[in-house]
This record gives sequence, C-alpha cells and structure tokens, in this order.
Amino acid sequence: MIKRLHKGDVEAFDLVYEKYAGKLYSFGLKYLHSAEESEELVQMVFVKIWENHKKLNKELSFKSYLFTIAYNDICKLFRQRNYMQKFISDALYENSPSSTETEEKIDYQSTLNRVLQIVEKLPQRQKEIFKKSKLEGKSAREIARELKLSPGTIDNYVSASVRFIKKHLDNEDLALVLLFSLFLL
Repeated sequence: MIKRLHKGDVEAFDLVYEKYAGKLYSFGLKYLHSAEESEELVQMVFVKIWENHKKLNKELSFKSYLFTIAYNDICKLFRQRNYMQKFISDALYENSPSSTETEEKIDYQSTLNRVLQIVEKLPQRQKEIFKKSKLEGKSAREIARELKLSPGTIDNYVSASVRFIKKHLDNEDLALVLLFSLFLL
C-alpha cells in the first residue's frame, strides 16, 4: 500500500487515512486535550503525507513516520502556545503598576483586547504575517518559507503593522505604547 502511495495513488492514500486517522486522533487528543486541535492535527499530518508522498521511504516503518510527524506538530503547537502565553503574560503583568499606584492602574486585559482589535483592522496579508510573527512566534525566515516571500518582505510587513498599530492608538495611551513596544519592535 505504501508503494502505491509513493506513486501518488489516491485510493492508497484513502486507505492509509482510514487505517491511521483514528489512531492519530487519539494520539493527538492524549496530548492536546482538544477534539478540534486533534482533528486539525490529523489533517495537517495527512496533508504533509500527501505533499511528500514521493519522498516516502518504502523501507522504513510508515506508522513510525506518521506518528513522528504528529509528535513534531504537537511539539510545534506547544511552542506556539507557550510563546502566546508568554506574550500575554508579559503584556498583562510584567510592566503592570504596583498596587500603590491604583489611580494609574491600567486594565491590561482590555488593553490587550484593544491592540488585538487594531490588528484585526490590518490588511489581510499584513495581519496574517503579523500574527505569525508576534503571536505564533515564527521567525521571518519561517514565515518567508511558508508564504514563499523573502525574509526582508516579511520584516517590512511586520514593521508596517507596528506603525499601523501605533498610529491607531490614542495619544493618551502612552503607557500602552510603552508596554506593547516591548513586543512590537
């Protein structure tokens, strides 16, 4: 069956999918604790299998190969989650005023929501690149490879996004600008 898949046989791909999709889903659910993310994992793994079917090594264990891809995707998702959690945590608490400065205290959650609303106003491509860079923690090189653009173009999009966000913040939000400049530069 793997030899047929290697040759691009769609029927063989369907058979492999039927055989392993449930097992991959259970594997994903064990680590991700989310049905939706587990379904996405299965889809991502099989997309990679199909895109790379000509590179399959017919001599190695296909099941091991499949679960290695799944494991690597889960690890990548965890890294992205940790980066996002760190971003939010740092944004909300690292520079928060002390309890003695209650009159100056900022509602950090609403501030973050406000910045994210501004991000949603970015042009589609710019928003996509900004989110991949600042919220998912991907490097310009990774994004460039993924979107088939140059790293310099990615840097330009991110810089333009930062300018857009700063432009759309009120002047009275100086503390907000200082807080988020740590993450937006």
